[in-house]
Amino acid sequence: MPHDFPKLNAFPVFMKVEGEVVVIVGDGEEALAKARLLGQSSAALRIVAPDASQDLLDWISANHAAHISHVYARAHLAGATLVFAASGDEELDRRVVEDARALGISVNAVDRPELCDFFTPALVNRAPVAIAIGTEGAGPVLAQMIRARIDRMLSPSLGTLASLAVGFRDAAERLLPKGLPRRRFWREFFEGAPARAVAGGDVSRAHAAASAMLGNPERNFGHVALVGAGPGAEDLLTLRAQRLLMEADVILHDALVPEAVVAMGRRDAERIAVGKRKGCHSKSQSEINALLVELGREGKRVVRLKSGDPLVFGRAGEEMAALREAGISYEVVPGVTAAFAAAADFELPLTLRGVTSSMVFTTGHDLKGGSLPDWAKLAISGATVAVYMGRSVAAEVAGRLIAAGLSPDTAVAVVENASLQGCRRFHGTLADLPALEERHDLTGPVMTIIGDAVAGADFSRSQALAAVPSRQRVSEEAAP
Repeated sequence: MPHDFPKLNAFPVFMKVEGEVVVIVGDGEEALAKARLLGQSSAALRIVAPDASQDLLDWISANHAAHISHVYARAHLAGATLVFAASGDEELDRRVVEDARALGISVNAVDRPELCDFFTPALVNRAPVAIAIGTEGAGPVLAQMIRARIDRMLSPSLGTLASLAVGFRDAAERLLPKGLPRRRFWREFFEGAPARAVAGGDVSRAHAAASAMLGNPERNFGHVALVGAGPGAEDLLTLRAQRLLMEADVILHDALVPEAVVAMGRRDAERIAVGKRKGCHSKSQSEINALLVELGREGKRVVRLKSGDPLVFGRAGEEMAALREAGISYEVVPGVTAAFAAAADFELPLTLRGVTSSMVFTTGHDLKGGSLPDWAKLAISGATVAVYMGRSVAAEVAGRLIAAGLSPDTAVAVVENASLQGCRRFHGTLADLPALEERHDLTGPVMTIIGDAVAGADFSRSQALAAVPSRQRVSEEAAP
């Protein structure tokens, strides 16, 4: 029974063009765009442009293309494999099409699909890997949009990795049986240690890793990626983080990582919630460390997905130490930390010329000890202070900083759910900060930013933070 597929009127093929003559007829932007596209190939370009724009002349010179500066004639198409009519002149383009067809040469007329023998695709180039997107001339802008999405998904080093694979093809066929062992090798080659080494610019290490895999095909090569999920908005996730999520066998995620971000992983990936929030720990840190090691030893590709940046109050140091001790391969992928997202939501500079040139990341619990931490001295000298997890100790933070000498009038910005659509913003002064503890409606993560640079923020979309009683209370607490 025949399949009911939609029928393609233009079937995609990859044509060998190495050393073949390809002619472009045109002087301006259309010709330059085609030249840039075809310049990604090894074809011998011949450009017929009697009145070439300066940009086109510069491109021809930089790319060693042949330039014919005479008025177009049919003889200029001699020996060509493909022809592009890109003059923007309807009469001239039609003439080029007629001449090419008379000579038996396939031709493309830019923005004239009715005159085209073939269509040029939007191209994702990771030579020798190429992905072509076509719409049969119906929607070039749509093709470019799709190209951009695919381009973001693919590692820039994919072409180098594919070229390296050629050198291992014979050895893999000689040493590994057909079927699962060979498929497992190539999957690990393109997603495992060789791929990571190439992505890091170390081709020799990639070669060594692939050789080790051939020498010990039964070994499980697990890998753990400690990945920053950013502050919450899925479009703030890095491209590398997205690629790792799509490759992961197992995703261990924090409680604050939104479902929309976790869902970027493969549908068949195992998901394990390991979040720790105040008063509720699904797993202890030692249990998380042990689980990462266990999964790595099983040969799994694991993403440890952490809110914000894994290296900022993310306990990544303990996880890295456990993985190192166990000999498990790992990497760290940074994310946008909540302080940066909160500052962006408020449109406030964390450093400001002539005001502050330093900043401090801290937690509210840093100020609960018997003595002030060293960073408090920086705050008094003008540094911007970003306080994580500080809502429940806001009064203590404010009182102790004021007691240490920071002005009660120092500007404060507070953001709940930074970067997310439902984020809420509050502004005030250090003396107002205790009111934060009274806001029991704030259930999302809260970021507090303190410092003179905050005064330059946009407060038009924020609410005033404090009430008078709170200001009086913190002033009394700060009094000697």
